[in-house]
Amino acid sequence: MTKTTDDGLPGPEAKAKDRPRRQIAELRSQRWYGDPGLRAFGHRSRTFQMGYTRADFMGKPVVAIVNTWSDINPCHSHFKQRVEEVKRGIWQAGGFPVELPAMSLSEPFVKPTTMLYRNFLAMETEELLRSHPMDGVVLLGGCDKTTPALLMGAISMNLPAIFVPAGPMLRGNWAGKVLGSGSDTWKYWAEKRAGNLSDQAWQEIEEGIARSPGHCMTMGTASTMTAIVETLGMTLPGASSIPAPDSGHARMASESGRRIVDMILEDLKPSDILTPAAFDNGITADIALSGSTNAIIHLVAMAGRVGIDLPLERFDEIAKRTPVLADVRPSGRFLMEDFYYAGGLRGLLSRITSHLDLTALTANGCTLGENLEGAEVYNDEVIRPRDNPLTESSGLAVLKGNLAPNGAVIKPPAAEPHLHVHTGKARVFRNYDDMAARIDDPALDIDETCVIVLQNAGPLGAPGMPEWGQLPIPQKILAKGVRDMVRISDARMSGTSYGACVLHVSPESYLGGPLALVQDGDLITLDIPGRRLDLHVDDAELARRKAAWVQPKPHYERGYGAMFAKHITSADKGCDFDFLHAGAPTPEPEIH
Repeated sequence: MTKTTDDGLPGPEAKAKDRPRRQIAELRSQRWYGDPGLRAFGHRSRTFQMGYTRADFMGKPVVAIVNTWSDINPCHSHFKQRVEEVKRGIWQAGGFPVELPAMSLSEPFVKPTTMLYRNFLAMETEELLRSHPMDGVVLLGGCDKTTPALLMGAISMNLPAIFVPAGPMLRGNWAGKVLGSGSDTWKYWAEKRAGNLSDQAWQEIEEGIARSPGHCMTMGTASTMTAIVETLGMTLPGASSIPAPDSGHARMASESGRRIVDMILEDLKPSDILTPAAFDNGITADIALSGSTNAIIHLVAMAGRVGIDLPLERFDEIAKRTPVLADVRPSGRFLMEDFYYAGGLRGLLSRITSHLDLTALTANGCTLGENLEGAEVYNDEVIRPRDNPLTESSGLAVLKGNLAPNGAVIKPPAAEPHLHVHTGKARVFRNYDDMAARIDDPALDIDETCVIVLQNAGPLGAPGMPEWGQLPIPQKILAKGVRDMVRISDARMSGTSYGACVLHVSPESYLGGPLALVQDGDLITLDIPGRRLDLHVDDAELARRKAAWVQPKPHYERGYGAMFAKHITSADKGCDFDFLHAGAPTPEPEIH
């Protein structure tokens, strides 16, 4: 059995405690604080200025807490308290905690999309750590892009790091019905547009769908990414499943604070943990959870920071052999609170151990296999047995074809089965504004057999590749009772969304990819079993259209937006900046 801490979380085995430990004089912070000469005088005197005593900070590991709290990020609204609990753990373990606020990427509020600013937060995290006297870091995040951004920055800096996930919010409630964030938003919005839901009912849903701090309690991008980061080994085992309001979440925060001090002394860094095997484990967890398609972009970017190439084909290979066991919305029936009570991520991983590299090292100093010892599942409906999966394989599919030469993705369990192989006439919208203006026009020549195509919604075209991929179904088709159609774009889709939505088409249309050349009436075939996405237009006609194509004007002429446009990579390459991939390390700052 895995030993546990006083908080009930799996703890490090005795052998983890026996790792060689560094001396305080070897720590990075001692370049700032430990020098007896004039250059460290200012550092020490200004720390005294803040009310600390010499005993508080001298001769101790200095631990950054990168906190993404803000007044307009409901997913992180409890972080004011959690940061104090992390500090408590650091103090208890003999460290000196230093809170460093960072950009808060609030998914419900940031426009045009938080994806535009993921790399901004990654850069800020890296530079906060590089420019301050930090020996290690506790990362507080959870809302969609916050998790990969924090990890990307920490990976590039490569100091000992541990992630504290925000945790899912409680279930929503309306008129005796359980509500799931995102998934039920789209579901009931479709009913309202179809004329089946009153304004009063809509308002009641609005007031009941998000009832506590924490990120989405469906298997959206937030829940997916925190589970993946745990599987990668960058959290304490069991950390990602705990609901945000649960007292266990506070205990986990303090235990993470205690653990980072030992990680610093053990010199256990992201580069020691994030191996190719760890990334395969992360992808496997994503598939078994029927996780968000956004995880593909984030995992590719995170792997790139370590210097690991993660092609889309690897995701498809793992998807073909991995069962979907989490019966959680939007692909299933239940919510993250149910998942936690059913055994959480440790319970799910314990059922797919044959698909995992159990020797992978994790943040608590143990292997993944050691951390899964004693894990149980308490509800076979929520976390399915291996012989009764939600689907036997293909919780994710990577598509290729003349419409997506560099790839596109779809989540088959979230689409109606009759659309898994489908050919239909394209109805094309040039951009989001064009779609919003015309999609509900009664005169629009469209029926449920058509394929809706949105252009210019990718990393450069939108800009920032927003979550527009769950394209709306026209009102006149909703009124017929239809709730799914094939929809194709170079956008992303919220992990809480559902439907036969083909996403991340690459090359994107803004760069003149084949998606830019689609015209109304063209036949398109989606073939999920065959992993194909094809446009039935001959090469000569496509060449003629390409010659006549004119690239849209850039969105930004200055500032961060201009830098984004100049350096962003494509969706299949992770949408990171080309100059932030793993390479020669950035020099440490000189201390004067």
